[in-house]
Amino acid sequence: MRTATLPTTRRNARSKLTAAMAVGALLGATGLLSASAASAASASPSPARESGSTLRTALRHDLSRYLTARRKAEHISAVSLRVTFPGSRPAISLAAGTARYDGGPPVSARALWPIGSNTKAFTSVILLQLEAEGRLSISDPIGKWLPQYPAWRHITIRQLLDMTSRIPDYLYQPAFQAAFAAAPRTRFTATRLVSYVAGLPLGPKGWHYTNTDYILAQMIIERVTHDSYPHQLTWRIINPLRLRSTCLAPYTCPAADAGRMPAGYFFIAGGPPSLLGKAMPPLALTYAQGAGGIVSSLRDLTSWDRDLYQGQVLPPRQQRQLETLVSQATGKPIRRTTLADPGGYGLGVYQLTIRQTGTVWYYEGQAFGARVLYFYFPHSGIIVALAANSSTDNDDLLATAVSVYQTLQKAGAVRTSS
Repeated sequence: MRTATLPTTRRNARSKLTAAMAVGALLGATGLLSASAASAASASPSPARESGSTLRTALRHDLSRYLTARRKAEHISAVSLRVTFPGSRPAISLAAGTARYDGGPPVSARALWPIGSNTKAFTSVILLQLEAEGRLSISDPIGKWLPQYPAWRHITIRQLLDMTSRIPDYLYQPAFQAAFAAAPRTRFTATRLVSYVAGLPLGPKGWHYTNTDYILAQMIIERVTHDSYPHQLTWRIINPLRLRSTCLAPYTCPAADAGRMPAGYFFIAGGPPSLLGKAMPPLALTYAQGAGGIVSSLRDLTSWDRDLYQGQVLPPRQQRQLETLVSQATGKPIRRTTLADPGGYGLGVYQLTIRQTGTVWYYEGQAFGARVLYFYFPHSGIIVALAANSSTDNDDLLATAVSVYQTLQKAGAVRTSS
């Protein structure tokens, strides 16, 4: 199996102690700014489709290979994969490793994972549903709904959702980091999270990943609906789509869900010594909320992604807005990504173009203690989702996703786009 050379990943101020915690927390698909010269897409698939059992064996090898090679570097003990196909072809669900770094039971393919910034698409969809109902416009300024933040009154909801607001990220602030390091079970409120950046100057123009935007988006949902974000999430998305293993931690998650989650390890270089290599409390995600607080299974996540990209959760106009992109490099609107401009952010969704995969919808979300990544291939309808049980800035999960894609190509399971 060839391992593709991947695009480089750049994350702001990675070497700084104050940024180290934030980088590994909820950053999704950021920093993919150059395409590799290697190309799996140019490889010709096998003329004969491998049997289902042979394909499963090859995919299991990909997982085992990643776990063996990256166990120490990423401080992981568990990795899980789900591949879904359009139509009636059965999905493939696999897992490798143990629930704890020091051993424990084998990790289940039905495990639950904090999905990190994959949560952002859920938050965007709720706001777009509210727009479709005539209750707000994503062109509304923040000042209309959150007048308590006058410095941001002219920033629009759209700018929050596409990360062009210039509002700083609370995760980078020393006061937040100190509070979390001292007590990881701290129950943060949305207002408290925003308070860590209220009064700070706006950043430079362009596209800048900031979790504060989605905490503010959550607060707007609550102001418009006079209801809680957890209830709106459950009522509008989780229940109608029958996402039976999805919840917002800890607000709507049964306590028993913790037993279905592999231990998740904080392993960000330069982070607080008291946290390095430690397991995070499994459902203590109030630091993330509408920016990254959902816990789910890979089965539910891939079901959600299919509904999302096939237009099952939004009217056509709002679907187009969801997928309207700004360039990650410039912050300016683009029609689609290209090899020259490979990263584009929509409203909580991310489009990526690299030689190995072509153009895909992609997101990697991190919570403190886990990473969850998916590829949605619009030409073939295949979805690949991967999860690993650490947060780290030494992250090779994307390489494994590409290896899985190559395995599917070799098996003749992927229809390669031109």
